[in-house]
Formats: sequence, structure tokens, C-alpha cells
Amino acid sequence: MSERWQTVRGHVVLAVLGVLCVFPIYWLYATSLRRPGEVLSLRPLPWPLSLGNYADAAGKVDVLGLLGNTMLVALLTALGQLLTGLLAAYAFAAWRFPLQRLLFLAFVGTWLVPFQVTMLPNYVLLFQLGLLNTLAGVIIPNLCSALGVLMLRQHLDGFPKELLEASKMDGRSSWATLWTVVVPNLRPALAALTILLFVNAWNEYFWPAMVLQRNNAVLQLGLRSFMGTEGNDWGPLMAVAGLACLPVFALYLVLQRHIVNAFVRSGLR
Repeated sequence: MSERWQTVRGHVVLAVLGVLCVFPIYWLYATSLRRPGEVLSLRPLPWPLSLGNYADAAGKVDVLGLLGNTMLVALLTALGQLLTGLLAAYAFAAWRFPLQRLLFLAFVGTWLVPFQVTMLPNYVLLFQLGLLNTLAGVIIPNLCSALGVLMLRQHLDGFPKELLEASKMDGRSSWATLWTVVVPNLRPALAALTILLFVNAWNEYFWPAMVLQRNNAVLQLGLRSFMGTEGNDWGPLMAVAGLACLPVFALYLVLQRHIVNAFVRSGLR
């Protein structure tokens, strides 16, 4: 009976924590669906439902264009970081070469360098290349991430070396071994890392604000259009913020099974 009571208590605690986590998201969408004159209402249920805030937001900014630009930047940035992280982690885990450990520590050490240290050299370089006020200028400096290398290297350290040796004896090149042996067995880890990198790129504000210098480039800068010294336009602001959450939710739903497998396998050796 005591063990059953502990289980029930644990589920209650998790349920309360879940409600506390979900409530801000619910309130975001509830506010966006209120009538424009009732945006500041504290009623828990937005009734009658209204799409006026979404129409108002679409009239002030190009919502679809902002979503498209932000999706392009986040997707290419995440894929670039995933690819470079996978290649570097595979090299560190599968090969042995002089100063390997020192090089890996130096590589990971770049993760500890504050963004404020690198933003000015990157900005000057983009200016010299003529990439300011372009989406490419936002993407290119972020195509490599020490976080991706660190996480994938940890997974590859536990990868069975026998499979790599068997693939080598089978006559496969290192490139073929990576894509036919390693990657299929790392799908859960790659899926979890993809979401993490995508969310980081999707939420980035400061670097696009420096490079693009305009409000109608990506979604995060478009949100700034509804914030002013005379007050915030909360209805359209919540509507655009709600739309900004949807791609992240969709990506999680698509990769959910792989993410669960990543957590399950993380405790197995």
C-alpha cells in the first residue's frame, strides 16, 4: 500500500509540474484568440473565439514571409551544425592521431568563448564579403557548433568498435562506414540533437538583429514591430508568437519516437 501511495504521489507531482509548464503556452494561444478589445481579460477561456489578432498581425507584417525566412535560417543552420558535428565527432571517435585529446579540448573550448568576443570579427568579415543584410550572412558563421561535436562524440565513444572493424575488413571506406553503419545506429541521438540545434537557431535574436538590421527579415525581428515606447500591441504580438511555436511543435512530433529512444538508450551500455 505504501509503495502504491508513493506511485500515486509521484504521478500527482508530475501532473502538477506538467500543468505549470503547459499553462504559459495555453495562455499565449488563449490571448491570441481573444477579441482585440479583450486581450487583457483574465478569463481562462477565450470566448467567443476570434481571429482578429491574427488578421491584424498579417496586416502589419508579412507573417508568411517571416516564417519562411526563419524556417530557412533555422533549418540550414541546424543541418550545417549537425553535419559538421557528425564528421568531427566521427573523426575524434574512430581515428587515432597525435595530440587528439588536446585538439578535442581546444575544439570544445570554443564553446566557452562568449558570443560578444566573436561577433565583431564575424561582422567585419561579413561586411568585407558583402553578406550584410542577407540570410546567408546569418547562416554561414553558425554552420559549426562545438555543442554538436561534444554530444555526438560522447555517443560515438560508446559505439561498438567491432562494427567499425568489421566494416573495414569488409572493404568499406571510412565515408561509407559513416553513412551505412554509424548513422543508422545514431538516429535517436541525431534526432534529439536536431531538435536542440533547430530550437537554438529558431530562437536566435541578437545575431540576426546585427546582420539584417531590418524588422521584416526573420520572425524574431518581426515581433519587435509590435513593441514600442507607447506600449505593446499584445494581441498581434501573441498571435505571431503562437505561430512561431508551431514549427517547433511539429518538428518534435515528427521526431518524438527517436527522442524517446535516445533517452532509453542513454542508460544502456
